[in-house]
This record gives sequence, structure tokens and C-alpha cells, in this order.
Amino acid sequence: MPPGGERGFLERRLRPLPATPGLLTGYYEPALSGRLAPDAAHPTPLRGLPPEGTPLPDRAAIEAGALAGLAPHLAYADPVEAFFLQIQGSGRLLLPDGGLLRLLYAGKNGHPYVPIGRRLIERGAVAREAMSMQAIRAWLAAAPPEEAAALLRENPSYVFFRRDEALRPDQGPPGTLGVPLTPVRSLAVDAAQVPLGAPVWLVTRDPLDGSPIRRLVHAQDTGGAIRGAGRGDLFWGWGAEAAARAGPMREAAAMWVLVPRAE
Repeated sequence: MPPGGERGFLERRLRPLPATPGLLTGYYEPALSGRLAPDAAHPTPLRGLPPEGTPLPDRAAIEAGALAGLAPHLAYADPVEAFFLQIQGSGRLLLPDGGLLRLLYAGKNGHPYVPIGRRLIERGAVAREAMSMQAIRAWLAAAPPEEAAALLRENPSYVFFRRDEALRPDQGPPGTLGVPLTPVRSLAVDAAQVPLGAPVWLVTRDPLDGSPIRRLVHAQDTGGAIRGAGRGDLFWGWGAEAAARAGPMREAAAMWVLVPRAE
């Protein structure tokens, strides 16, 4: 490391460009119970991509069997857990024999993403200020099964997966750059506004205890809902603790993109 350490090196070689103050949300890699064959508690298939050129219908049609025999069933899960796995884009399935199956994003059906949380707010089922992933889960758990399933189908977007056998358990899923994401160091950005691979100085606060977060992160991922120079999505890791922070995170944030200084 050169004199002055990492900070000195970055200050000499890079200059900060402030991004528009914006909104920071969080995401994570779910860890959920799964099966390789369906059972009463795990009836919902997690599908792989169908052959190229196959017309891709919306979520409701896919779940009704429109891709039967075309999209392979990679594993099975609880319907709500399967839905949130699609939102996060990758996950860890815990199998009954103690095995771990990693499922990674393979593609989507191209239909627009409709946040079901917005639907609950519009209907007065959840107050806007109380909305979070945890609030959505609580509503789904309390609703009659058919009503819960109908709400999930209001999001026509559908995600397909692929199996991965190369990642170690201590590695996150690969982001858009193809490298494993690092908890609380990897940031999803709008690649049209922030160059992928760029270091970013982030200032925000912890969604649970309000403590300040000031740290260097890296733009390593993208997301369908991440649009604009001031918009970011912080990767919190995997498992229950990561979910507890990612779910309620909707924090104001300031970001500075670090770009090379002119020679």
C-alpha cells in the first residue's frame, strides 16, 4: 500500500463527484426452506428459463401452467417465500438433508414490475409510513390464502432462475459485474448514471437504530427499480439479520462517485 494508506491513495488518484441526493433502499439474499419435489408446505415451483424464443406470459398465466413442459422446475418453496425470492433475484434453499441449493437470476418475462406494497397502500390496507417488506409479509400471513395469492398475481413480472454449484457459502450472489456481492459494500445503481465498478462514498443511516453509515461502497449491481443518479440499493448480505435491515430500508442518502483525476 502506498504512503498514506488506502485513503491517501484514493484521495490522490480520485476526485469525488456528488450525485443528486436521493433514496437508498436495501436488498439481501434470502435463505428459505426448499424441496426438490413438491409437498404440502412447498408447492410452488421455482422455474428455469424456457427455450429461447418461447413467448413469455405474465405471472398469473405462468402460475396457471402456461409454460408447462417448457420451463424446468428447479426446486419448490412456499408461495410467499418464492415470490420474495423473485423480488431479490437470488437465494439459498435449505434442503431437508442439510444441503444448500443456490439459485441465481437467469432472466425475466419482460412484463412490468408492479409493487404489491403500493397496491396495499392504495387500498388502505397498510399505511404508507408503515410500509416495508415485513408489513407485506404480515398482511399476506393474515389474509385468506386465495386473497393473498390474488395479490401476488397483481405483479405480472416473473423471474426465472438457474442453479449454481460454484459459489462458496461465504460468498454472496454475483451482481451485474459477475463478481460475488459483499455485504454492506456492494451497491446497486442506475448504470446510466453511475459507472459500474466505481467506488462510491455513501452517507446514510441504519434503518433499525438510526446510527450513521459513512462508508466506501462499490457500484457492482443494477436493479429494475433503481433509476436516477441519486438512487441506490445497498446489499445487506444473506439470512434473517440481512432481511431485517434490508426490508424497512428507505433512507435519504448522499453519494459521491469517485472518478479518476486528470493526469
